Amino acid sequence: MAKLSDSQLVILAAAARRDDRAVHPLPRSLKTKGAALTRTLEGLIAKGLLEERAASSGAEIWREDEDGTQLMLAISEAGLKALDGGSGSTPPEPSGARKSPARPLRKAAVNEAADEPTPRPGTKLARVIALLKRRNGATIDEIVKATDWQPHSVRGAISGALRKKLGLHVISEKVEGRGRVYRIGGRG
Repeated sequence: MAKLSDSQLVILAAAARRDDRAVHPLPRSLKTKGAALTRTLEGLIAKGLLEERAASSGAEIWREDEDGTQLMLAISEAGLKALDGGSGSTPPEPSGARKSPARPLRKAAVNEAADEPTPRPGTKLARVIALLKRRNGATIDEIVKATDWQPHSVRGAISGALRKKLGLHVISEKVEGRGRVYRIGGRG
């Protein structure tokens, strides 16, 4: 079988963990929306990994067929097998999966030696982390110069990507002559 995309894996794994195997509601972590999401779901149906079933009471409706029967989407046996390598049982939760509704950082990897999430090398976020790991840290202005981001984007990256998604402990302190300085001080 062809390799599945991240979006397809997220959809299948979420459905496999539900008692009724329903695809909807979709996980909050899923970034695919609109027409792209519809194409993704239709692709999974075409591969036989999802199937339409008569909607159970309280289930979210996928569509109605010609005779008015309300249909829901559910993971098929083939979908379950595709997730866990062929045994057909409920797959374990993917490693690195989050229990909270927060969306995982896209393309985050795990540094094997340090066992901590890191962004892809060479990205602006990696540059921000390098600046914040310096002994003297960095100011918003220094990060703006290094990344060409707006100050509000830098603050958002610090509170969102670094603190919430990567779990880094970012320390903010007022330094005379420099102003507010941010630096990474271990895991928070």
